[in-house]
Amino acid sequence: MATSPGTTALITGAGSGMGLETARLLARDGAAVVLLGRRQQTLDAVAATIRAEGGTALALAADVTRADDVTRVLDRVRAELGPVDVLVNNAGSASSVLNPQWLPHDEWRQVLDVNLTAVFQLTQAVLPDMLGRSTGTIVTVSSLAAVNPNLLGGAAYGAAKAGVRNFMTFLHNTFRNQGLRAITVLPGEADTPILDNRARPPAPEERADMVRPEDVAEAIRLAVALPQRVVLQEIVVAPTRQRDTSADLEISRWAGAPSDAAPQA
Repeated sequence: MATSPGTTALITGAGSGMGLETARLLARDGAAVVLLGRRQQTLDAVAATIRAEGGTALALAADVTRADDVTRVLDRVRAELGPVDVLVNNAGSASSVLNPQWLPHDEWRQVLDVNLTAVFQLTQAVLPDMLGRSTGTIVTVSSLAAVNPNLLGGAAYGAAKAGVRNFMTFLHNTFRNQGLRAITVLPGEADTPILDNRARPPAPEERADMVRPEDVAEAIRLAVALPQRVVLQEIVVAPTRQRDTSADLEISRWAGAPSDAAPQA
């Protein structure tokens, strides 16, 4: 089973992790992939890898939180590849302060902008073409933090991922009879670069049992490649083994705390 040749797939956060692996898989299946991310040089390297494997890739640096960047990207894609058939909202961001007691307002807004507002803006941009042709697929990478929020991801991240899950369910309920497939992927703890920014980055032996980017990419690939008559509305991709995160949670509780705040016994 593979993506139909001639399909155009736009993937955000395509420079690394789940986005990169998803782009490679969809390109191998015959889709022309549009790589979105913040760093042009990184995207160019991914595009070169895809082309070396026989695929088609267009690398476009953009800030997905900016509406004018989204418009510019969609205009370029339509001109060079045609309308977007598959949108994969993968770009994500977490705050450095996890506890809402001390979470700066600008960090809260930035996390919601990347994880929620950008998904809305990109969705709004592709909906006219998809609904006009009565076909299209939108996949959004949420998180199990949407279901079980805690200090590992933080208050802003959990709220944003819950919000985007709700938005995707809204799309499913509203547009499914117009041919739109809205799919939410909820990964559990995954070994991606975002872990390096944790209050306590997990050790290599802890990461060994985590979900890997290619695991999530395979789930996205399956959802996209199934016939248009079928929608995998929600996919949970979780580690088989669950590690003890109690120490991580306690360290995360105090990240960003003022100097006069003392850990409670």
